[in-house]
This record gives sequence, structure tokens and C-alpha cells, in this order.
Amino acid sequence: MTTTKRSSLPQPKQTNTTCKMADKYKRKGKDGKNEVVIKVGMVGDSEVGKTSLMVKYVENKFDEDYICTLGVNFMEKTVTLGKNEISFSIWDLGGSREFITMLPLVCEDAEAILFMFDLTRKSTLISVREHTKTARPFLIGTKYDLFAQKEQEEQEEITKQARKFAKAMKAPLIFCSAHSSINVQKIFKIVLAKAFELKCTIEPITKVGEPILEY
Repeated sequence: MTTTKRSSLPQPKQTNTTCKMADKYKRKGKDGKNEVVIKVGMVGDSEVGKTSLMVKYVENKFDEDYICTLGVNFMEKTVTLGKNEISFSIWDLGGSREFITMLPLVCEDAEAILFMFDLTRKSTLISVREHTKTARPFLIGTKYDLFAQKEQEEQEEITKQARKFAKAMKAPLIFCSAHSSINVQKIFKIVLAKAFELKCTIEPITKVGEPILEY
């Protein structure tokens, strides 16, 4: 379900910031004008009001009847910020546990994640912590087949920086190549192992110059 409406916001004071943001997320709108896209993800337990908030913001409507979101619900709303058109791309993840595997789809490239809870149900606040834990980060370096052709010094530099990022993210670091089928299957085996807290028997690879596999 996709709905687009327009409204106006006050002229921003920091025009330069807005311009930089526009350059980063710019796309062409239906009328050919530049449009800035901001993705917002919404997660939380069932019946906390994610869809209601989204529909209220986009369509200014409120439905008393509860309709369960199956999978992911998606809506857009366009507003004007100075000379820029901002399109909010809002992704609402169904609160049932069966849809938790779709969390990465909602979180990917999102500028903001709204972790929502029901003020009248304390249990939904506790669940927010579980949602943040469920979004397990993985740092994946692609095109290893091309990377392996670079000078040793450059490989060491990129690997060192990638390790710092992975440590900060508390994430596994895996170099892969879809072209050469390097570590592709292993990525998903490790994902499954992490998801279900299983022992992973895959041998780590830590030597620079080889497809890193650290988890």
C-alpha cells in the first residue's frame, strides 16, 4: 500500500546540511524533480500501534479496528523542506515473531529505526530490547576475487580498517566473492548458527591475503 501526500515545513536554517543530505539520498520524482528519500523502519510487538502511527501520519486517518500486519507494510509521504522535496519511505514490520526474519529488510539503509512500545503494556517495552538484540550485524566484504589482485599493502590496510569496524559493531567479518563462490555458503551457515545459538564448525580464516572469515 503506497500513498503520497504533500505538506510544507518551515524553511531550514542550515541549508548546506539539507543540500548534502539531498545529494546523498536523491532520486527523480514522478514530475522529474529531485526528491530526497528518507527510509524509516518501525519495529515492535503486535498491537503497539505501528501501523496506526504510519497511517495517521501519511493519510491523517485512524482506524479503531485492529488489522494485523502480515510481513511488512509500506507507505510513503512527501513533504517540502525549503526547496527540497522529502519522501519518507516508512516500513512497518509485523509484530508477530514469525516475521522477525524480515527485520533486516526493514532496517537496511534506514535513516532511523523507530523501536515502538505500548505505554499501557510494560511487556512491549521489554520486547524492544529483544528486537535490538535480534538485529544481528554482519560485516561482509564483497568482490574478494578482485580484492585479491590488489597489492599486499592495500589488502592489509583495508583488512585492518574492516576489523576495526567489525569490532565496533560486534559483528563477524567475512570476505566473499559471489563471482568466484568464495565464502557465500559459509555466510549463511554462520547466520544460522548465530540465529539459533548453534556451535559453528567452520574454520576461521585470519591471514591477510586469504578470504577473511572471523566470527
